[in-house]
Amino acid sequence: MTTVISPTKRTYDRLSEAYGHFNRTLFSDTLPTCLITMQRRSGTFGYFAGDRFGSADGQEKTDEIALNPSHFRTRTIEDVLSTLVHEMAHLWQHHHGKPSRPGYHNAQWAGRMRKLGLIPSSTSQPGGKETGQKMGHYIAEKGAFAAAVATLLTEGYALPYVELWDENDESKRKKKASSKTKYTCPDCGANAWAKPETRLLCGECAVNLQPTEEPDSVPAVEKEK
Repeated sequence: MTTVISPTKRTYDRLSEAYGHFNRTLFSDTLPTCLITMQRRSGTFGYFAGDRFGSADGQEKTDEIALNPSHFRTRTIEDVLSTLVHEMAHLWQHHHGKPSRPGYHNAQWAGRMRKLGLIPSSTSQPGGKETGQKMGHYIAEKGAFAAAVATLLTEGYALPYVELWDENDESKRKKKASSKTKYTCPDCGANAWAKPETRLLCGECAVNLQPTEEPDSVPAVEKEK
């Protein structure tokens, strides 16, 4: 009998595998375990939150590293995993260094990133500032990260799933849909679509069309209740 492994387990097992690999090869296995999540935070590839979660009995705390799955399909796997290591540098600083104010990337963090083979940059390109509130990075061609990720990929590592929805297309669709309202004739049931607060007259019944409460110009998306 074939054992079916759930998409959840496959996804998070692979992320945990990458975390363990980079912990060994780049951090000498000095980082504690953490909770890896996937979060769609706008304008970011990922983030770190120290002591974000705790056990229900209050005996344990753990950090969070979040990765934005909306970018898994459009970025290379090396770039996605470099974000994981970027956040692992924050986790290292949280436990072994001196972090600055929330969200700020200080000189100690920048120095650690360089040792990892990820060059901090405010533009994610050569020449950008290495410290600041919002910071990206680029991969050093012959750095420690490049070697570590190459080893991992040689062993056949891959992310099992990527997101098929395009968040930009979805946002545009919703914006376009919200700009139109469905109107219905109360007598014959004829429908028309126009901008909100438009006054429409049914040519057959000579009565005003009434706006419906729920526009049906786009399919509904189920929301958590």
